[in-house]
Amino acid sequence: MNILTEILKSKKEEVAGLKMRMSKQSFIDSKFFNEIPLNFYNQINGKSNIAIIAEIKKASPSKGLIKENFNHLEIARTYFSHSVNAVSILTDQKYFKGEISFLYEIAEIKQVPLLRKDFIVDEIQIYEAKANGADLILLICEALSKNQIKEFTNLASDIGLEVLLELHNENQLEKIDFGLNKIIGVNNRNLEDFSVDLSTTQKISKHLPNDVVLVSESGISKKGDIDYLRSVHTDAVLVGEHLMRSDSIDSSIDVLKKWCANES
Repeated sequence: MNILTEILKSKKEEVAGLKMRMSKQSFIDSKFFNEIPLNFYNQINGKSNIAIIAEIKKASPSKGLIKENFNHLEIARTYFSHSVNAVSILTDQKYFKGEISFLYEIAEIKQVPLLRKDFIVDEIQIYEAKANGADLILLICEALSKNQIKEFTNLASDIGLEVLLELHNENQLEKIDFGLNKIIGVNNRNLEDFSVDLSTTQKISKHLPNDVVLVSESGISKKGDIDYLRSVHTDAVLVGEHLMRSDSIDSSIDVLKKWCANES
């Protein structure tokens, strides 16, 4: 059983508990639910610079604890001060030591779109994301059927959320309706052995329509990585571990922005 299968089994049990405690209506009645979301796609589509989705991540299944002295609000403020294009917030507790409260508290001070990064397996999690201040949600192709991707994307759109639809290999492309899903994330990490290969982005990019925003995820830590991803027409990068492990997130995000700037 690979890590994704293990996580999904655990997540379904977690969601069953959520449904016992909360209802869709309770989320609809919440503070953030009817606020106008911030748009990611329109902000970056057609721009010459590579956009940055800066991630707030305390831990991961493959690396364990990543960030000691973790303060999600302090990290978020640093990202906002450097005008990143979006902020990704891990809300999975068991495997990433995240909390849904991180999203809510950052949403109180947000300046850019917020991505709820979790393992969505049920529509109630989409309501939960909106109620806690998300502007985008992550959907993972490997975790969902073609019909679920369509249903969850339509629901997200109906309540004002964008979707970052992630895949890890070309086998998942047949599940995607590119008329519906315009933000595609390519995770460069192999879920079987956790190895990282940036060429995964290049292989998948060849199959994407021109109007899709391509986000490359995982394994991005140096200028050469950004240069390579620019050469394969990447529109945005999602960077987490590189920033979380930095002695100075402030300095590292500044350097990352310079790498992502259009050099022409």
